Amino acid sequence: SADPLSGTWTGDWGPTETHRNPVTLELHWDGTNLTGTVNPGPDAVPLTKATYAPDTGMVMMEADAQGHNGETNHFMIEGKLEGSTMMGSWMHGDTKGDFKITK
Repeated sequence: SADPLSGTWTGDWGPTETHRNPVTLELHWDGTNLTGTVNPGPDAVPLTKATYAPDTGMVMMEADAQGHNGETNHFMIEGKLEGSTMMGSWMHGDTKGDFKITK
């Protein structure tokens, strides 16, 4: 796609260099609104809030995922877009980590 965000992004996230989880994001930027889905498919998690600042490359996303114990985990994700790579941090509750995805 012509815009820098729309499309499929893949990579990983985790709290340490050795504890990583694969992740896929489907993002759509219409020039004003950013929407998307984390891990599209039967266990898809829609973004509940997302913003993109084209002037700085900053991306902010939030999503609510069901945990293994049935509780809802609210994820707050902050990244910076640089070319076809987005890197940044995430947190849910007291757990924090980083992520890196590419398009």
